[in-house]
Amino acid sequence: MRAKRNGVLLVSTLGAIFTAEMVAGQAVDQIVAAEERRIQQAQESQDVIDGIVEETRSITEEYRSVMKEVDGLIVYNTLLQRQIDDQNQELANLAESIDSVTVIERQILPLLTRMIDGLERFVAADVPFLINERTERVNSLSALLNRADVTAAEKFRVVMEAWQIENDYGRTIFSYTGELDIDGLNREVDFLQIGRVSLVYQTPDGENQGVWDQANREWVALGTDYRNSIRQALRLARGQTSPSLLLLPVPAPEEG
Repeated sequence: MRAKRNGVLLVSTLGAIFTAEMVAGQAVDQIVAAEERRIQQAQESQDVIDGIVEETRSITEEYRSVMKEVDGLIVYNTLLQRQIDDQNQELANLAESIDSVTVIERQILPLLTRMIDGLERFVAADVPFLINERTERVNSLSALLNRADVTAAEKFRVVMEAWQIENDYGRTIFSYTGELDIDGLNREVDFLQIGRVSLVYQTPDGENQGVWDQANREWVALGTDYRNSIRQALRLARGQTSPSLLLLPVPAPEEG
């Protein structure tokens, strides 16, 4: 009986040990499985974190790019605003100029009239060189002033140009051909104009020559003593000879 009990006890003990080992194995498996799940969850969490980090990095780079573009747009808009302000100022200046155009025209037209009248009196009182050409120029100015299709600025330019031409005459020496009444005969002569200092003439044959007397406003005949000098001066004025010392009649200076 004792032996039987011992056998049963041994079997029971072995069974308990086997059962315990099975339970322990199951516990280990569960622990391993739990660890594997924890590792998998950790990996999944890490993947989520990596995705968030990557997305954050992409958003940051995009933000920086956008901010650079914004900074560029701010600079561009600042420049545009300056241009707009400058254009607005120009528009204001133009508007002011347009408002004053009528006033300017009212003031400039009487001024041009006085300038043309003064030029006409000056030409009439001046040494009578190119008298027809200069008189026609003054007459054309008077006609220009009455034209409605010409701006005040253009009228002013033409009048100033005419005055400039008259001013330049005083610094030039030139010759031209014209007609002159000599002893009751209309003769073709060569005129020599030396600034406003002297105006002389000579017939092509060299037989007649004379000088303009501005004080008495008449032509004075010259003798043959000036024949060669006047002929040489005419050639000089035409560019046919080199400059040289000439003996020509010049009026004596008068007291102002």
